[in-house]
Amino acid sequence: MSTFQDLGLNDDLLQAITDMGFKTPSDVQAQAIPILLQEERDLVALAQTGTGKTAAFGFPMLQKIDIESRTTQGLILSPTRELCLQIANELNLYGKYCKGLNVVAIYGGASITDQAKSVKKGAQIIVATPGRMKDMISRNMVDISKIEYSVLDEADEMLNMGFYEDITDILSHTPKDKSTWLFSATMPKEVATIAKKFMHSPIEITVGSKNVGSDQVSHEYYLVNSRDRYAALKRLADANPDIFSVVFCRTKRDTQKVAEKLIEDGYNAGALHGDLSQNQRDLVMKSFRNNQIQMLVATDVAARGIDVDDITHVINYQLPDEIETYTHRSGRTGRAGKTGVSMVIVSKSELRKIKSIERIIKKNFEQKEIPSGMEICEVQLMSLANKVHNTEINHEIDEYLENINQLFEDTTKDELIKKFFSVEFTRFFNYYQKASDLNVSAQHSSERDSSNDGNSTRYFINVGKKDGYDWMSLKDFLKEVLELGRDDVFKVDVKDSFSFFNTEKALQEKVLSFFTDFKYNGRFVNVEVSEDKGRGTSRRKRRRDGGGKSRRSDKPRSERRSGFNNDSGNRSSRRKSEGKSRRSESSGSGKMSSRPRRSRR
Repeated sequence: MSTFQDLGLNDDLLQAITDMGFKTPSDVQAQAIPILLQEERDLVALAQTGTGKTAAFGFPMLQKIDIESRTTQGLILSPTRELCLQIANELNLYGKYCKGLNVVAIYGGASITDQAKSVKKGAQIIVATPGRMKDMISRNMVDISKIEYSVLDEADEMLNMGFYEDITDILSHTPKDKSTWLFSATMPKEVATIAKKFMHSPIEITVGSKNVGSDQVSHEYYLVNSRDRYAALKRLADANPDIFSVVFCRTKRDTQKVAEKLIEDGYNAGALHGDLSQNQRDLVMKSFRNNQIQMLVATDVAARGIDVDDITHVINYQLPDEIETYTHRSGRTGRAGKTGVSMVIVSKSELRKIKSIERIIKKNFEQKEIPSGMEICEVQLMSLANKVHNTEINHEIDEYLENINQLFEDTTKDELIKKFFSVEFTRFFNYYQKASDLNVSAQHSSERDSSNDGNSTRYFINVGKKDGYDWMSLKDFLKEVLELGRDDVFKVDVKDSFSFFNTEKALQEKVLSFFTDFKYNGRFVNVEVSEDKGRGTSRRKRRRDGGGKSRRSDKPRSERRSGFNNDSGNRSSRRKSEGKSRRSESSGSGKMSSRPRRSRR
């Protein structure tokens, strides 16, 4: 096993490594650092989140730049401001003994003028988000024409967020003979494309296998009805009393909503998403790192800046849009040699995604049951018993023992134990004693997203991929314009020029009535009851009134419904917007429900 001394690092860096308590380099550090120190060439490094990639490119860059010069020599691009700040802070720690080092972080949500001033003072290394970096280049606030090293960190995530054009524009202002180092957790075709376009015969190193999940993380899924998703989340939290987790949602709206409901139900929770101000996000992350928040509900984009080693669980409240994103999520736990658990809450219609993820990460999921109410009561009781048993005695209590003994002089040992533990047990028992079974059988599901259950209606709609929609954005739009709940629209199947979706039969009249005269770009949007059974066929029947005529009217509806292809239809723009702060919301605290409050860690 190699040591940091074996890698060829200088004394200043080795001293900082000792101060930080690093013992031995990680696999990606052991492979990348010697190559980057010895050769001036491009590198592609594939390694999971939490394997020490920042040090893998940070140490070589710090050793190779000329600290005596005030010229910008290194540029590091990262997808989010949280990750940008994290990298800059780590580089300052690594270079604490490198006198004259100036690392500047450039990101949105902070004063662009102040950042420009910091750069002009002489920043040898700039760490930046693509959007802010492109903005400062266009204003001539930075000069990267003489950089020698460029790093694309979390390259797959930057491309997923739609930063390809920004990256292309930024790199066009850099020298062609620079060294480019690309670090990524996965290697989708988009990353391969950018490597081919901007790099020259790069060396490729891989820690583990491409796109494969960490061996430190176990994967579980829980099959429930969609309407029981939040109840399942609460039970999983209660069944793990020492949980310290990140809960992933697909959208900012769902993230805020779930966090607020958890707070109202007595959990130590917080939200992290792109609509929070930088100050709010900093406060949430500080509370999370200090264990004041046990359940951090986050979007995929906002979570890119989370670098906490003690996360015990990742909970996928909703599966991500892209399968590769699951690798990033599960990489939040099982870090620094510790083990972790990645849980997925799924409905029956999402089971096929589990199989797809298994193929990508080359790991098997174990199906587990949502614990019953009585099982949770037992877990909570034994957790308290163990905490009491392992608690060191505070002898400051001695002066009160005489009064306490007098109070319990007629109580036996067994009675005292029962009374003591009943305080905690009774609260959970009262909450869970009539709790229903949330588990669903994959073979005999009562899930309402089955199109053959007789209680749902399947519809044909004459819009599809050519209109800029996928299944998720079409579902989001339908539930918004129809004012339906998240689980009221299901079995969405998008084709090139048409699509299918389901609702409960009780909503059929509302759906058909709404789309009677709905127009988009001057043409009618047609929604009809379909005979398709979820196999993508185009057979359908037009709903008619008693006279046999179509219910479509010649009179258009109000203009408020004229914009069918709205912002919700563009998944790329939604991803970009995750990194922009549009409004300030507090993760807040709510009123307590009857659910027993979880004790703080």
